[in-house]
Amino acid sequence: MSITQERKAELIKEFGKNDKDSGSAAVQVAILSERIRNLTEHLKSHKKDFGSRRGLLTMVGQRRSLLDYIKSDNQDAYKSLIEKLGLRR
Repeated sequence: MSITQERKAELIKEFGKNDKDSGSAAVQVAILSERIRNLTEHLKSHKKDFGSRRGLLTMVGQRRSLLDYIKSDNQDAYKSLIEKLGLRR
């Protein structure tokens, strides 16, 4: 259900400015998106896991806030990020 260290390092390398850049908004959105995908798969088989569902909704809201911040800061970066991650907006 959680994200592995190797996968997290790959995401940081792909979306960050350097290998140690884990705090930028783009990297945080990428990591949250990966965690959301994993949790969505978990909830498909565990339909009554309402605690995890609540955590999922919290993560979705946090990702939305970060995406709004990126959009207000740089439109082109926002468009390329949602394209890379395969998000609908």
